[in-house]
Amino acid sequence: MGESSAGGAIEVRGLQKSFKELHVLRGVDLAVARGSIVALLGSNGAGKTTLVRILATLLKADGGTAYVNGFEVAADGADVRRSISLTGQFAAVDEVLTGRENLVMVARLRHLDRPGAVADELLRRFSLVEAGGRRAVTYSGGMRRRLDIAMSLIGEPPVIFLDEPTTGLDPEARLEVWQAVKELAAGGTTVLLTTQHLEEAEHLADRIAILHDGRIIVDGTLDELKRLLPPARVEYVEKQPTLEDVFLKLVGGKS
Repeated sequence: MGESSAGGAIEVRGLQKSFKELHVLRGVDLAVARGSIVALLGSNGAGKTTLVRILATLLKADGGTAYVNGFEVAADGADVRRSISLTGQFAAVDEVLTGRENLVMVARLRHLDRPGAVADELLRRFSLVEAGGRRAVTYSGGMRRRLDIAMSLIGEPPVIFLDEPTTGLDPEARLEVWQAVKELAAGGTTVLLTTQHLEEAEHLADRIAILHDGRIIVDGTLDELKRLLPPARVEYVEKQPTLEDVFLKLVGGKS
């Protein structure tokens, strides 16, 4: 059970993964500092979910090394799983149960003391107190996703993977989830967020990594990425490049 040398929440070096003849990851390098939000951007099929599934011990890499919370993913899978939570595109909420019952159930499965108190604190943290006694089937999309994220936090994992958490949500619900993610990082949780929504990355991330053709082709703050392109001049006024401009330039246009 070795600690990663840099002490970050996530350290990935030279990670490779192929599915038969399809080379999905061709040597991925990525570092995520503790308590930060890093957005992993990429087109459909770029390998974002594959990378997350490897880090969550759901897939084995073909090569390279990966550490999560100081534990090597390949050798210390049980320790990694105790350190993380994974929330996907589709909520794992039981619609028959109330919001509070969903939380209590997970707290009991994780053998926590006072599961009711754990549930009540998470309902408060995610602004679901008034809805806590209602069955989840009555929840809006944003409420369901917030409940799903709350469920994933039971046991206080230091690292959480959010795999396209706002897919299929309307703009209002997306804003609700964004606020929940911000609160996670404010509380010290490390977040690796995969998304195709460039606005989501701009709004949430401390750093943005772009995955293209099996590699991280750029990794930096929003300002650092914008400096990769010169400002455009529109009627003699500089127009700063957007993240969309940077992304499309780097990946070679819409694919």
